[in-house]
Amino acid sequence: MELTVLMPCLDEAKTVATCVRKALAACRAAGIEAEVLVADNGSRDGSPELAREAGAHVVHVEEKGYGSALKAGIEAARGRYVVMGDADDSYAFEDVPRFLERLRQGDELVMGSRFRGVIHDGAMPFLHRVLGNPVLTFILNVFFGAGITDAYCGLRGFRRDSIRSLSLHSPGMEFAIEMIVRAAQQQLRIAEVPTSLKPDGRGRRSHLRTWRDGWRTLRFMLLFSPWWLFAVPGLTAMTLGLALTGAVALFRLELFGRALHTHFALLGSALAILGLQITLLGVLAKAVFVLDGIGRSLAVERLISEFRLELALLLGLGAFAAGLAIDGRILLIWLRSHAGLLDETITNLAIMGGTLLALGVEVIFSAFFLSILKGSRDRRWA
Repeated sequence: MELTVLMPCLDEAKTVATCVRKALAACRAAGIEAEVLVADNGSRDGSPELAREAGAHVVHVEEKGYGSALKAGIEAARGRYVVMGDADDSYAFEDVPRFLERLRQGDELVMGSRFRGVIHDGAMPFLHRVLGNPVLTFILNVFFGAGITDAYCGLRGFRRDSIRSLSLHSPGMEFAIEMIVRAAQQQLRIAEVPTSLKPDGRGRRSHLRTWRDGWRTLRFMLLFSPWWLFAVPGLTAMTLGLALTGAVALFRLELFGRALHTHFALLGSALAILGLQITLLGVLAKAVFVLDGIGRSLAVERLISEFRLELALLLGLGAFAAGLAIDGRILLIWLRSHAGLLDETITNLAIMGGTLLALGVEVIFSAFFLSILKGSRDRRWA
C-alpha cells in the first residue's frame, strides 16, 4: 500500500467521520492506493465506531498523549508514506495528494504551512498566530536549520521508514516538534506544502494548552541543542570575562570618565570561569549526542576522532602554569613587602593569574572526561 492517512483521535465524535470521508475521497479522486487509520487514545463518545463506519481502520492506544497516539499509528500503518492530520475538521485533507506528490519526488518530511496558505477567521488564536508559532518556528530554524515556516502545523507527510528510524519518544504535544528536530538533525529532506486552516469543527476547546505546550516545545528545543543552550552563552561570557579581566589588569580603563577598579576584574574573572565551564558542558553534551547517534556535527565528529588527551592536557597545563607564574611572582612581591597591602594594579594581576589557574584546571578535567567518552565509543564500536 502506498499511503496511510493517520488521524490521532480523542473524543472527536462530531468531526472524525467527516475527516475520514474527506481523506478517502481525496485519495480516490487522485487514484491513490490508501487507507485511513484512526489512532484512538481512549475516546468515550463513540468516535472509533463512527470512524469505522466512515471507512477507517482503528487502532486503540492505551498510553495517553498526542505523541503516544501518533507513534502507535505509525507502527500500525501499512502505507509506505504517511500523511497525518488532526481529526477536528480544521485541516484540509483535500491537500493529501499534494503531500504525497512531494514524497514521491524524494522528500522525507513534508510539512504543511498554514502561513503560506490560508488561515480562515477564527481558525487560529491571535496569540498563536502573531507570537507563539512564529517565535517558536524562528527558534527552531535558528537552532536546527529546518527551514520551515509553520512548526506547529499538524498536517504533514513523511516516509514511514525514515520517521521510524528517528526513534521518536515524546508522548505529548512536543512530539510534533521532536519529529522536525530529529529530522533536521539527521539531515532528512524537508519540504513544505501550503495548506489551509479552518475553525475547529468540534465547537470546544483545543487539546493544545498555550503556555504549557509552548514551554514544553521551547524546553525540548533547548535540550536538543547543546550548542545554543551551553556554547553560545558560555563563549560569550568567557570572551567578555577574559577581555575585562585582562584589560583591567594590564591597562587603565575608564567608563563614563570613571576608572574601572578591582571589582570589575573580579566580575571578569567570574564571567570567564563560568563561561568556560558552560562552554565545556556544551562540547561534552554535543559529544554525547554524536556518540549516541542523536545528532550529527562534522565539527564535533572531527574533534572526537582527532582528539588527543595529551594535547588537551598541555593546553590546560599551559594556562595553569601561566597563572601560577603570575601569582607566584605576586606572592614573592607580597612577602618582600612583609605581607603588607598590595597596590591595586598588583591585585588585579593576581586576579588574572587566579583566573588562568581555574581555567587550566577546567580544561584538564574536561579533557579527561571527553577521553572517557571517546574510549567508551571505541569499545562499543570495536
